[in-house]
Amino acid sequence: MLQPPVMTIALLATREATASTLYGLYDLFSSAGRDWEIVMHGRPGRALLEPLIVSVDGQGYRAGNGAWIQPDAKLADCAALSAICIPDLMVAPDEPLSGHYDAEIEWLRARHAQGVLLAAACTGALIFAEAGLLDGRDATTHWAYCDTLAKRHPKVRVHAHRALVATGEGERILMAGGGTSWLDLALFLVARLVGTEEAMHLARLYLIDWHREGQRPYAALTTSRQVEDAVIAKAQVWAAQHYDTPTPVCTMMQLSGLTERSFKRRFKLATGMTPMEYVHTLRLEEAKQYLETTDEPVEAIAERVGYADASFFRRLFGRRVGLTPSQYRRRFRSMRLAMQ
Repeated sequence: MLQPPVMTIALLATREATASTLYGLYDLFSSAGRDWEIVMHGRPGRALLEPLIVSVDGQGYRAGNGAWIQPDAKLADCAALSAICIPDLMVAPDEPLSGHYDAEIEWLRARHAQGVLLAAACTGALIFAEAGLLDGRDATTHWAYCDTLAKRHPKVRVHAHRALVATGEGERILMAGGGTSWLDLALFLVARLVGTEEAMHLARLYLIDWHREGQRPYAALTTSRQVEDAVIAKAQVWAAQHYDTPTPVCTMMQLSGLTERSFKRRFKLATGMTPMEYVHTLRLEEAKQYLETTDEPVEAIAERVGYADASFFRRLFGRRVGLTPSQYRRRFRSMRLAMQ
């Protein structure tokens, strides 16, 4: 029986690529078809995917964390590819990227036009956006970079809560959210290219648990952004210390000396949130800490952070975090205790 050819996946290595994701993807793709047979029958199976680390010039370099990365080839030398995958980028959310990846972008556009499947882990999706490949399409990236992606590229429909997005014609552009959701992306790619059964083999071998709830439970709801408006910055400092008071927005407005309309307009302009949304984020972040570190009842925690109505707190927490307070406690308190 004639066996199908091994499919090549190019892993695009930029100077900002993190070695852990790059080589983690390399290991997982290399394992497809090979390692299940080793475990079950004592001999390696036939590899089904060939990962190839590629860069603009093919030269080795030090990654941001000091690890040495040695590409296998340069972009111009790549033969037929089944897929291209971009690892995450070690860049700050506000770091400008325009003009920084011109060669990579030209290559990605050409390969996309040829029908190659494109995928990006975490902040790697920012390159897709710079290439214009996400205009008018759904997208996701690390939760801390979603605001940046949405502001820089208003034509992109950013889904901050989703850990995995498939978009575009034929769903040929795939993106994962933050952190270890690159594992979801890798399994999804294996399922698309090789088959669901092999993806399940890898999930069992590597003990991979799908991020079913998305990335919202892991996200920090507040931002530490410094604002240029001194009046609003003063209000933020006060809110951080008095978020649990009964009428924090009214007090912030009084301290600002502004009219209600001017205060709310300037606050939204400076922070991207209404004053009440900002207070809610402060309260919910504090509630997360209590849920992770104490055994206090949910009702007591709600009152601690400023909510007299525990049922309202539960609904708000579930809507903003993606888990109920009890579900959040079960997941993250046990995780914290296991690491102590």
